[in-house]
Amino acid sequence: MTRKIVGWLVLVPLCLVLIVFALANRHLVAVNLNPFNFVEAPAPGYGVPLFIVLYVVLLVGVLLGGIATWFAQAHHRRAEKHWRREARHLNEELETMRRNQVVPANAPVAEVDDLLELR
Repeated sequence: MTRKIVGWLVLVPLCLVLIVFALANRHLVAVNLNPFNFVEAPAPGYGVPLFIVLYVVLLVGVLLGGIATWFAQAHHRRAEKHWRREARHLNEELETMRRNQVVPANAPVAEVDDLLELR
């Protein structure tokens, strides 16, 4: 519940700031895709509102950061997958051993089973 409240306290003002920024920067700017055009006169380009340029740059940055994080965490995901597979294999082996073992009805519960709450 606290996370939701904090999220709203951060998200709503941030959205309001972005909306106010967009309304204040509606004038067109020239976006030129040729970085080597060093002409003093206004270079031919595309007229786009400034807030769209900044939002697109922000979106591209977020996407590139997310992709970089995804690749940086690949090792951890691979290790987690390995350990999950190992745990599943060991659980199957344990269940097979328990099925094959004959336990008397009045036998005490194993200490490991108490810890794992398996019985």
